[in-house]
Amino acid sequence: MKTLLLAIWAVLAASAAMAQSDYVVSPGDTLRIEVLEDTTLNRNVIVLPDGRFSFPFAGTVQAGGRSLGQIEAAVGSAIASNFAAAPNVFASIVSLRQAEPARSSAARAPAPAPDPTISVFFLGEVASPGGQAVSPGTTFLQALALGGGFSNFAALKRVQIRRTNPATGAQTLYTINYNAVSQGAELRGNFVLQDGDVILVPQRRLFE
Repeated sequence: MKTLLLAIWAVLAASAAMAQSDYVVSPGDTLRIEVLEDTTLNRNVIVLPDGRFSFPFAGTVQAGGRSLGQIEAAVGSAIASNFAAAPNVFASIVSLRQAEPARSSAARAPAPAPDPTISVFFLGEVASPGGQAVSPGTTFLQALALGGGFSNFAALKRVQIRRTNPATGAQTLYTINYNAVSQGAELRGNFVLQDGDVILVPQRRLFE
């Protein structure tokens, strides 16, 4: 009996996996993206109305109209430059878009447009790692305040901003001495953040 139950479970699991692999992602779906080589990148993402989502090191990734396998390939290709070997990326469905209930034409009213936001990500020695939705025009220092600041082990002289060009995948790295800035040094341009920017704070070295 136990063997029969295990066999039934295996068939159901395989069927569910096959159904997910054939599913075409739509705006409003919630996906789970996992990177085997760096579990700090693992997170749930919501596919925005334009069919895209933001992911660290990848910037924005097109998901609408694609299968999970195509999304895995797109994310893997976008973040590959950050790994010694091609990373293993897995995508799965957490929840599907909620269909809106039908309403009469008299009751329909245009919904107010949501305030625009961009996504930035905090990694390393920060108080609150993970993604943060901020307003366009948010600066590096403002984002730090929203992210809760640094941990006690942060290398404040080597704070990094990693920016990926969504069109080419090329990545630009900026290094900021936060100690100098906090003591009055000028932060050139104050680094207005862009969608998909990653703020990475390394761990302080011994005697640093």
